[in-house]
Amino acid sequence: MKKNTLRKLQRYLPFILLAISLLACTFAFGDVGNQNRYNSGGGNGGDGDLGMLIGYLIGPFIDDPVTGMIVLAIILVIFFIRKKKAQNQASNPGYVNQQVENQVRTDTTPDYSAIVANQIQTIDPAFSADKFIGFAREVFMKIQEAWTTKDWKPIRPFESETLFNQHKQQLDEYIRLGKTNVVEKIGIKHCSLHSFVEDGDKEVLTVWLNAVMRDYVINDATKEVLESDPNMDWYMKYEMVFNRKAGLKTDPGRKGNSITNCPNCGAPTEVTSSGQCSYCGSVITNGEHDWVLTDIRSRS
Repeated sequence: MKKNTLRKLQRYLPFILLAISLLACTFAFGDVGNQNRYNSGGGNGGDGDLGMLIGYLIGPFIDDPVTGMIVLAIILVIFFIRKKKAQNQASNPGYVNQQVENQVRTDTTPDYSAIVANQIQTIDPAFSADKFIGFAREVFMKIQEAWTTKDWKPIRPFESETLFNQHKQQLDEYIRLGKTNVVEKIGIKHCSLHSFVEDGDKEVLTVWLNAVMRDYVINDATKEVLESDPNMDWYMKYEMVFNRKAGLKTDPGRKGNSITNCPNCGAPTEVTSSGQCSYCGSVITNGEHDWVLTDIRSRS
């Protein structure tokens, strides 16, 4: 009896393993997630008990191979139906946009602005959370505009040299390939101060920003859409990191951080490729005079 059972198990073991693999993939499908140049998100998968699953599948094959094959067929049908449904949903802008609306409505991003502002004001009494948040929002919007126009010069005064060069290299590659990554219809849904630390000779202020946007790639010559969908929304969450020299104080006579004037001489921001103000010659992208963006990255 044992030998017959083992022979049956060996004969149908490949089918059992295939069924287990496919069923595991089926459970892994979740709601549509954001997948673009910023982030590779996904839905929430199931946490099935693999040992119990194996037991349920092996049992029918041992006791009754015909029943086992029927179970396998049902599993395969369920798998392909769910896979097809997930593919259709992921390519349907209306469905994805509704999912994005749900994400925005149920988002619970914490706001630590008051706590962080109080922390900074112990060493910089004139610091204003509202003014800095407005500055961060404006920098973010300028970055998206510069990315779409493939002209990074307007954002040069507000990024560190390392970050500027990184972004410029990415844009140069788009230019070389004759492509444009269009970012449009941007709506900032949340922007707040998240943390502040004094790190040696610099101070580091982190901002959390959430935004809904359209994000797709086109061919410059034909305007053909190459990636994503112009009608599809993305809900993106970012972490923006700003640095400045330790000990700097906010000038109470200024209206706040500005993306239009040199923080050293007050002249309109016309900055050279090396980050120097064309009027006073000061390097204004190293945090020596004011906050400068050193990193922007997606967060989960």
